[in-house]
Amino acid sequence: MNSKLHEAKVSFGTKLPPLVIKGKKIPVPIIQGGMGVGVSLSPLAGAVAQEGGVGIVSSAALDRVISKRNGKKCSAYEAAYEEISLSKANGGFAGINIMVALLQTYDATVEGAIDAGADFIISGAGLPMRLPLIKNPGETALIPIVSSARALELICKKWERAGYRPDAVVLEGPLAGGHLGFKFEELYLESNRLENLLPPVKEMAEKYGGFPVIVAGGIYDHGDIVRFLKMGADGVQMGTRFLVTRESSATDTYKQAVIDARKEDIVVAHNPGSPSGLPFMVT
Repeated sequence: MNSKLHEAKVSFGTKLPPLVIKGKKIPVPIIQGGMGVGVSLSPLAGAVAQEGGVGIVSSAALDRVISKRNGKKCSAYEAAYEEISLSKANGGFAGINIMVALLQTYDATVEGAIDAGADFIISGAGLPMRLPLIKNPGETALIPIVSSARALELICKKWERAGYRPDAVVLEGPLAGGHLGFKFEELYLESNRLENLLPPVKEMAEKYGGFPVIVAGGIYDHGDIVRFLKMGADGVQMGTRFLVTRESSATDTYKQAVIDARKEDIVVAHNPGSPSGLPFMVT
C-alpha cells in the first residue's frame, strides 16, 4: 500500500489507539470491510494485516472464485481455509465476512475459517443467530453486523442461551456499501444517521459485557475516524477506500470506474437488491 496504516496520527498529535477484541491487540483500529464477489481476497486481506489493521476476506461465492483460480473444484470449507491461511501467512490479524443469507455454504465456511485460525468472523446480511452454535470458535472472535440496538439485543439474548456473547459488533449505517439493514424508506431518516445509531448500540454493548463497537458506512478519511472514536466507537470498518488499491482483486476497469465516480453514480438497488431482501448500495 502507498502509505503505512500504522503511521496514521490523530489531529492532536497522538497515534490512533489500538483496538482490542478477544484479547487480540490490533495496532490500528481499522477493519478492512469484506467486499465480494472476488474483491477482498487474500492479497488485500494479507496486506492490511501486515500494516497493522484487520484484513477481511469476503466469502461471497468464495468456493467458485478459488475453484477458478486453482483450476479445480473446491468446497466452501476448503476455500475459506485456504484464503484465511494465505491472509495470515505473513503475520497480522485476518478474518472473513460471511453472509447469513448464503444458507447453502454458511456453516461450512464458518467451520473452514475457524479451523484455519481466523482471528475474526464478521457476519451480517441477516442476523447471525446460530453463529456460536456451528462450531466451538476457540480463539476466533465472533462479530455480528447490526444496524440498530434492537437487533444487537436480539442477538445477545440468543447467543447468551448458547453460553456466548459477541466479542465485538460492527454497526453499519445507511451509507455502507453492499447489504443494508434498513428498508428503502428508512435510509435517509435523521434517526438512522450513523452518529445517531452509535449511542444506543454502545449502551447495549455495555449492558452485555462491554464489548467493542466498530462503526461502518461512510467512513471516508482520517477525520471521520477520529470523529467517531471521539464519539465512543472503538474502531472503524472501511471498504471502498481499499477497493481501488493495487492489492484489491477487483478489475482495473472497475477500480477506475470507482475513482471516476460522482455522488450521483451511487445506486441503491431495492428490487430485488440484496439476497437478504433488503436494499443494496453500489457504485
